[in-house]
Amino acid sequence: MATPKKPLSSPPGLAKGNFVLLVETMSRRANSKLFVFAFLSLLAFLSVSFYGSRDVNYQTDLDFPPTRPKITNPSSHAITITENVDEELSRGLNRRVSSVKDSSVDSVSVLLPDWEVLMIVSPRSVVDSGESLWCLYANNATSKAIFAGVLPSTNQTTFKCLFPESARRRKMFLQSVLLTRSPEKEKSSEAAPMMIQWSFMAYESFSTEDDVVLFAKGMNNRQGINRSPSEFNCVFGNNGAKTAVTSSTQEVFRCPHPNVTAFDSGGEDDDRHKIKISLEISGENLLVPSVAYYNPPLTIALPRRKSLLCACTMVYNVAKFLREWITYHSKIGVDRFILYDNNSDDDLQTIVKDLNQEGYDIETLLWIWPKTQEAGFSHGAVYANDSCSWTMYVDVDEFIFGPNWNNSENPSDQMLKSLLPSSSERHHHHQIGQVSLSCNEFGPSDQKQHPVEGVTQGYTCRRLEENRHKSIVLLDAIDHSLLNVIHHFALKENYRSKQVSMEVALVNHYKYQAWPEFKSKFRRRVSAYVVDWTKATNPKSKDRTPGLGFEAIEPQGWAHKFCEVRDERLKNLTQTWFGNKTSNGLKMAWQR
Repeated sequence: MATPKKPLSSPPGLAKGNFVLLVETMSRRANSKLFVFAFLSLLAFLSVSFYGSRDVNYQTDLDFPPTRPKITNPSSHAITITENVDEELSRGLNRRVSSVKDSSVDSVSVLLPDWEVLMIVSPRSVVDSGESLWCLYANNATSKAIFAGVLPSTNQTTFKCLFPESARRRKMFLQSVLLTRSPEKEKSSEAAPMMIQWSFMAYESFSTEDDVVLFAKGMNNRQGINRSPSEFNCVFGNNGAKTAVTSSTQEVFRCPHPNVTAFDSGGEDDDRHKIKISLEISGENLLVPSVAYYNPPLTIALPRRKSLLCACTMVYNVAKFLREWITYHSKIGVDRFILYDNNSDDDLQTIVKDLNQEGYDIETLLWIWPKTQEAGFSHGAVYANDSCSWTMYVDVDEFIFGPNWNNSENPSDQMLKSLLPSSSERHHHHQIGQVSLSCNEFGPSDQKQHPVEGVTQGYTCRRLEENRHKSIVLLDAIDHSLLNVIHHFALKENYRSKQVSMEVALVNHYKYQAWPEFKSKFRRRVSAYVVDWTKATNPKSKDRTPGLGFEAIEPQGWAHKFCEVRDERLKNLTQTWFGNKTSNGLKMAWQR
């Protein structure tokens, strides 16, 4: 016989009815707390799952190979890709917008500064840069896509779109889709991976004979403060092969090559041709989103004659200035020019083509990444190492000038090379690996617009004190880290820098030009570690223009500013060398 349960008794001081009510109330509260706990646990699980899965999305859904496009219609720039790509890409992007499957172009989107969206197209897609293309966003807003160029390292076609204001209000920015037909009837989908943020991603890689150089944003954000290499690994491909990072400086990370046999499937389309490379933050177990690809070094390096002196610079909309800069420096000793085009939208390529046809050796590389001047120079240091011995790092508004050259009736291609170390200096225990030149900064010189005869002719008034230094560097002497600051590189231990006297050579920096020219420059700063003019930060920095606020508003008396010394030495010299007398007066060789 079962023993009957003993009824609950009221605690002392409580009536029986009140005790039952208290028990029922406590039971309801317990159930309520259990429900809240279960809900919060579920929410936390979903959040962690989403966070942990975003790297999987970047690793698989956005993975496409850097195969070389084949142009089927040169007049319309239609690009047809015939090689296979990973099925994961198709599945991932088709999940993204099943309703636009027939009109979407396989691509990945990156959110850049100023609400620009960079669309990087899969090489297998057929894209006509002349047709109308649109970007479709998660809230079904659209914007027109503008052709932005082809990435030289992977041959991927790129477009830019303006991120609509209506889409900016969302808490999460999902991948946008590139459409080839009118988006009026198309609808987006929420089943998309996150859009890559420019402030945190790997964007380029370069393979040397000895290692891999990976370029990534978001790790070392302050000048001179770098995270330890031990915090990172380079990660290759979907199988996750890793090598330890040996150097972490600015946006440059170096690591050994992976074992490429791990990627060799033995087939015609094996994984060696489509190996994505990214950066792992070890302690956080986090894989940095990446659009960069690993290219194994050539087994047999093709021999190439090295130029003694090259010039490397980053340019943006400098078509009107380029011919003067190239003509002048070529005549005084630069053998080869390498231009990192920071997404110019002027007539730069036409000017470069014309100059090459005239016999100048000029190469341009599309470097679409914003505020990456230091990284671009680091890339140039390894990229040019097999074709250049010494490289001059000066901008297109800067001209190297030797005061004693005024005695020469004609320019000589030995003028710049005479600044390089002599044979006795080259055999010194601490060899000279870098030549440093001081700068004179020129002002608007009463100019109201760009002088058609050239900057050397139009700007002749400068500041009294010299400011900044530019360099000519021996590429083999550059430190393994590729660290550079304001056109100067860190050198290996057995190399040193040499400062050139201003009586021997200097740089005429035509920095403060006529207001319409300077205003266009105001729009962007290319250095990753220099605050933009539009930001009200660090107002007393030497990188800021005295008297200029935080908006592109012409300061009063701009045309007469920065004029402390009248200096016409280079103007007179270039007139002697490059001036031609015509019925309409003197015409410079670069005038068209």
